Amino acid sequence: MPVTTGRRARRLLACCLPALSGVLLSGCAGGPPIDTRYSADSQDSRVRYIILHYTEGDFDRSLRTLTKGPVSSHYLVSEQPPVVYRLVDEERRAHHAGVSAWKSDAQLNFSSIGIEIVNRGYQDTPQGRVYYPYPPEQIRLVIDLVRDIARRHGVKPENVLGHSDIAPQRKIDPGPLFPWKQFADAGLIVWPDAARVAERMKEYEGRLPEVGWFQARLALHGYAVPVHGTLDEQTRRVLIAFQTRYRPSRFDGTPDAETAALLDVLTAPLLPAPAATAPATHAH
Repeated sequence: MPVTTGRRARRLLACCLPALSGVLLSGCAGGPPIDTRYSADSQDSRVRYIILHYTEGDFDRSLRTLTKGPVSSHYLVSEQPPVVYRLVDEERRAHHAGVSAWKSDAQLNFSSIGIEIVNRGYQDTPQGRVYYPYPPEQIRLVIDLVRDIARRHGVKPENVLGHSDIAPQRKIDPGPLFPWKQFADAGLIVWPDAARVAERMKEYEGRLPEVGWFQARLALHGYAVPVHGTLDEQTRRVLIAFQTRYRPSRFDGTPDAETAALLDVLTAPLLPAPAATAPATHAH
């Protein structure tokens, strides 16, 4: 065996014996040696969002689509039996969100983990559109998965979203039968207080806000929505996404008192505090 000499030998020795100096050296497979003794306090995970989808197909079709085509997700959760499959490492980008936005962030593929849930979505029938339910065992497994991801990456409850939340103009998944309230009960998402919603609803039944109010509150909550005071098709789609999540019993895109009350309760903590009023002074 030839003897390794000179610079190459010194480099190989440094890579093989990091414990001698207490320094972990990386980059020995081709890049320069890197000293990793120091770590900055100011850092966090690149993952800010968890996005939930349904697949609109059975397991075999879903797996083929997510592993052999141009779209992908980090996880796929099968239906029967429910199993979590990891398709993309969490440190890598998966192509699941597409053109998307939430609050000040866009193109959420770069900052999210995508979870595809095997579910056929819906079927259009002469009686109307029929959505497919989610098995309870599958939902319990998804809740466990979301809880684990959120804990490891520090994802906030307001950033656990559906595909329809981040792309309301073109997506409707995970659909009206997705049990968001169960995720709220598990502490994984933000949910409006029912008593406060009922209280606010009484006021809005007497006087419904203008369309511009709905648009401004939807935008404050996080949705990408035009704010021009006109109830156009874009605004209706965003209202449908919001109603599907928080009031799935009726999601027609119509501004109404209950939708206003839900928006009010959800966005009130996000509104700027009123300016302090200076105490009155009296001339003497």
